Amino acid sequence: MTQPETLKTLSFAEASQRLQSFMARDVRTLVGIIGPPGAGKSTLSLRLQALYPEQSQIVPMDGYHLANVELARLGRAARKGAPDTFDSYGYVSLLKRLRQQAPDETVYAPEFRREIEEPVAGAIPIFAKARLLIAEGNYLALDQGGWSQVAALLDEIWYVEVDPALRHERLVARHMQFGRTQQAAEDWVQNTDEPNARLIASTLGRVHFKVLAD
Repeated sequence: MTQPETLKTLSFAEASQRLQSFMARDVRTLVGIIGPPGAGKSTLSLRLQALYPEQSQIVPMDGYHLANVELARLGRAARKGAPDTFDSYGYVSLLKRLRQQAPDETVYAPEFRREIEEPVAGAIPIFAKARLLIAEGNYLALDQGGWSQVAALLDEIWYVEVDPALRHERLVARHMQFGRTQQAAEDWVQNTDEPNARLIASTLGRVHFKVLAD
């Protein structure tokens, strides 16, 4: 497995060229996009998907958030976004289905809706014609629980690298946009997002490339 100190950092142009080489193959490719909260994973995934709009789709991990009522039952609501606040085995099952999707099969994936802070089942139809699938989420390289099975189901994993100050600014703004005060947003970043970011950074040993966010 590639070690963090030897990881090559790709520009967006270089990442695009790599996708082009995947698209030249006559097989479906799954590329994982990971990074700490606020790194810009969703933005990068959308940019990459837009290169092949008719032949690619995004498969987000966030749809496997546990529902708020279940997080409350488990006593994990204050840590929403941590690895054990997702149905990791559910996401693994989705990726396995996508690896063996039949030509006439539509696979439905859940989507996380920030406006209600809840996942919505069956919101994303994934079509068999999609030759490139972009799996996007925090814990695709994590080696614990159900997450430990994800890396083997992906062809490559890319880590989005971004300036820490910019990432912090984005996170605070995002939390405030969805109803938190500035102090509550700062507290959430410090107590929840940053521990998760450190955990994600610890998975670099299972990553193939870094990609610069711009």
